Amino acid sequence: MYILVVDDHALLRGGMRFLLRSLDPGLQMDDAADCAQALERVAARSYDLLLLDLKMPGLNGLEALDALREAAPATPLVVLSGEDDPGVVRAAIERGAMGFIPKSSTPEVLVQALRLVLAHGVYLPPAVLGSARAAPATSLGASGEVLLPGLTLRQMDVLRCVIRGLPNKIIARELDVSEGTVKAHLTLVLRALGVHNRTEAVYAAAKLGLRA
Repeated sequence: MYILVVDDHALLRGGMRFLLRSLDPGLQMDDAADCAQALERVAARSYDLLLLDLKMPGLNGLEALDALREAAPATPLVVLSGEDDPGVVRAAIERGAMGFIPKSSTPEVLVQALRLVLAHGVYLPPAVLGSARAAPATSLGASGEVLLPGLTLRQMDVLRCVIRGLPNKIIARELDVSEGTVKAHLTLVLRALGVHNRTEAVYAAAKLGLRA
């Protein structure tokens, strides 16, 4: 497993190297002190996870998130931040982050959050998740996967792609359908979740325990 940690504090990068060992005995971690260095790393190799500090020199955190998502759209990205303001969390999720971990979290919470994201789930701070609207009822399929009443398997596929932060163009390519078909499916997905946009859909998916 390869993880890239992007943070301008050398002490934090060193501490993350120690903490992340519990994720995988064979884990290899690269680090970057700023967005430019991170983009160089991403261009040189593929990673299983990107961990980004929102406050660094140069580009602001959300701009760095945008740049990394564009450079590696299929790679899960988790934000590490000194604040957990709901507006900042929402902005990060809107830009495709699959997790938002406050720096006040315990090491145990950090590791469990990263395990969840690596298992294709979404991690949001409990305070933010608790303020999200109630999620709809679900059922379990024959293989134990969570299903939403009224949605086809293809529409569930679209939802899983949304959880991963993929734009419609890439979803269409992955599912081998047109962008128009993706938009039609997404409309039905939002209706089934009782939400109005992709970000609210990710919040609802997190409450339901849905995984990508």
